[in-house]
Amino acid sequence: MKVKFLGLQPYLDTWKNMQAFTSNRDTNTEDELWILEHHAVITQGISGKKENIISATNIPVISTDRGGQVTYHGPGQLVIYCLIDLKRLNIGVKKMVSIIEYSVINLLALYGIKSNTKKGAPGVYVCDSKIAALGLKVKNGRTYHGLSINVDMDLSPYQHINPCGYSGMKVTQLKDLTDNTISLSKVSDQLIKELINNVARN
Repeated sequence: MKVKFLGLQPYLDTWKNMQAFTSNRDTNTEDELWILEHHAVITQGISGKKENIISATNIPVISTDRGGQVTYHGPGQLVIYCLIDLKRLNIGVKKMVSIIEYSVINLLALYGIKSNTKKGAPGVYVCDSKIAALGLKVKNGRTYHGLSINVDMDLSPYQHINPCGYSGMKVTQLKDLTDNTISLSKVSDQLIKELINNVARN
């Protein structure tokens, strides 16, 4: 699996690049993980509802083709886009979602943080506060989009939305849950390792 570190990227350009990669790949194309941060943006998934943006904001709002509802991306949040051929791996999208969630749970355990999933609400939670969101798009058996995990960021923009469509849902971040020194690059390396190992096992 190829890993690409892309730094701080505008959302729209990255989305278009993911679509192009997925449309142009063939059965021999190597899977890729794209590692990045985004400039501040609110994104609506295919199930997104306007009423889940609950207050006015200057942050751009973009409707996308990923699964799920509304979320926020910004600097200090680790985003990993998973460009994976599910057909080649012989797994379904539910299994891929489970792999992503399990990888985040394992990552947090490295920092002594106990986390969990919620039925009907994809993502990873710590004491009912959401720390990681995910949403995938599958085209011809191949995924794009992926996951985001709050590492060391400004959480205040979440006040403008019902995160993932749930009114009153709290959010948290890794920096506020551990006494360990937090480095986005270190967290990135750890989560990449978890994802690659868990994909290989399945």
